[in-house]
Amino acid sequence: MIEGRIQKMNRIQEAVELSRNNSEIEAQEGLHIFTKLLQLIQKDHAELREVINTKQKQVESNAKGVMLELEQEINELRKRSTQLEHLSNTTDNLYLLKTFPALSQLPDLKDRCDTVVKSAVYVGTLRRAIRKVGSKIDENIKDEVKRLCTTEFQRAQQYAVNVNLDLDTAHPKLVLSEDRKQVYHNDIALKVPENPKRFYPCVSVLGKDGFSSGRFYFEVVVKGKTEWDIGVGRESMNRKGGNTLNPENGYWALGMRNPKSYWALNSTPIVVPLVSTPQKMGIYVDMEGGQVSFYDVDTACHIYSFTGYSFTEKLFPYFNPRRNHGGTNSAPLIISLISV
Repeated sequence: MIEGRIQKMNRIQEAVELSRNNSEIEAQEGLHIFTKLLQLIQKDHAELREVINTKQKQVESNAKGVMLELEQEINELRKRSTQLEHLSNTTDNLYLLKTFPALSQLPDLKDRCDTVVKSAVYVGTLRRAIRKVGSKIDENIKDEVKRLCTTEFQRAQQYAVNVNLDLDTAHPKLVLSEDRKQVYHNDIALKVPENPKRFYPCVSVLGKDGFSSGRFYFEVVVKGKTEWDIGVGRESMNRKGGNTLNPENGYWALGMRNPKSYWALNSTPIVVPLVSTPQKMGIYVDMEGGQVSFYDVDTACHIYSFTGYSFTEKLFPYFNPRRNHGGTNSAPLIISLISV
C-alpha cells in the first residue's frame, strides 16, 4: 500500500513537471505568434508614415513652385505698375494698351493653386492602409490557425483507442458487422433479446468499453451518409423512449442533416459552418479537462468543442447512423483503425 501511494505521488510529480514544460512551450509559441503579428502591424504603420510623409513633401514641393511663380508675377506687375505710372503723363491711352497686355493675358495659376489646396486633404489614406494591414493579418492568422490546428490534431491522435461496437446496446434495426466496426440502419428489425442497455426507439449504439479518466480519441468514417450523430454519452444516459441529444441529457455529440448541414447538439443546437464536407470525423475527449472536441480528419481541422464540463461517470463512444430513408442514407458508420 505504501509503495502504491509512493508511485502515485511520483506520477503526480511527473504530471506537474510535464505541465510546466508544456506551459513553457505554449507560452513561447504564443509569444512567437503575437510578436509576428505585432511586427506586421509595425511594418505597415511605418509604410503608412512613409506614404504620408511622401505626400506632404509633394504638397510642399508643388506649393513652393506655385509660390515662386506668384512672386515672379507680383514682381512683374509691380514693374509694370511703375512703368505705367511714369508713362501715363506723357503717352496716350491707346499706346499704353498696345504696349502693356491686359492683365487677363497673364498666366493663370488658379488651377495649380487649386491642385495644391486639394492635395492637402487626406481622403481614404488611413482607411486603405488599415484595410491592407487587416488583409495581411487575416492571411497570417489563417496560416497560424491552420498550423496550430494540425499540431493540436496530431496531439489528439496520440490518445487513439480501439473502439468496438456493443451489440447489447444496439437498436433492433441496426446491423453491426462481424468485427463490430460498422453499423447501418435496416428497415427490418432483428430478433434480439430485451436488454435495459439497448436503445429504443432511438437507432443508436455505444462502444463496448467506457472510459472513466484520462484522454481518448477515435475516428469514424461518415462518407456517403446524409445524416448521422456521433460523439460520447455518459453511462446513465436514457436509452428508452424519446431522447434529445444534449449535454444535459448526458450526450456530447455532433450531427449532420441533409443537405449537409452540421450542428453541435447543445441545449440549443448550434450551426457549425464548414467549408468542406468531412469524410472522416475524429472525436477527442479529455475527461479531467472536461472537453469533447471534433475534427475533420482529412484536413486536420478543428470543427467544434464542448468545454467546461465535469465528467463524473464513464463516457462511452456514441453512434447513431439514423434511418436509411429508403436507401439514401444506407451507408454505414465505420470505426477507423488509427495508425499514428
